[in-house]
Amino acid sequence: MEAMNELLWPLTFWHWLALGLILLSIEMAVGTFDLLWIAIAAGITAIFAAIAPAGLAEWQGQLIFFAVAATGLLILGRTVFAGMRRLAGDHPTLNRRMARTVGQRGLVIAGFSGGFGRVKLGDTEWSAETVDGSNPAEGTSVVVEDTVGNVLRIRMAS
Repeated sequence: MEAMNELLWPLTFWHWLALGLILLSIEMAVGTFDLLWIAIAAGITAIFAAIAPAGLAEWQGQLIFFAVAATGLLILGRTVFAGMRRLAGDHPTLNRRMARTVGQRGLVIAGFSGGFGRVKLGDTEWSAETVDGSNPAEGTSVVVEDTVGNVLRIRMAS
């Protein structure tokens, strides 16, 4: 029991660093972002324990410092950095091939009839319809306005 007491007491830089790493590991597993701020507070407390004067770096001072840092960072994380919690894809059109075509310029490869025809975008040919019902001639430059299923909705390029 004495050996365990000597290992855990008094609180040192290493205790706070270990706590921060443990909390960070748990955060990586659960992904709540709340433990992230508390882990950062433990890391800051480790630095405080290492550089603070002996009077301030007693266990009471370390615990107070940790409590203030954790509370402040948690509030900061919930307000200022609240956007981190929202899942946002880096590529909103990933695996949505048709959505990626909107705004692209293409070339009419077959004359339109009744508002329907074929358009070439890059190296791919697509079925297309005009948004205004017009019939652009072959070779006309067009812009994709929208998609419906696998059909491009186009307008004349300006």
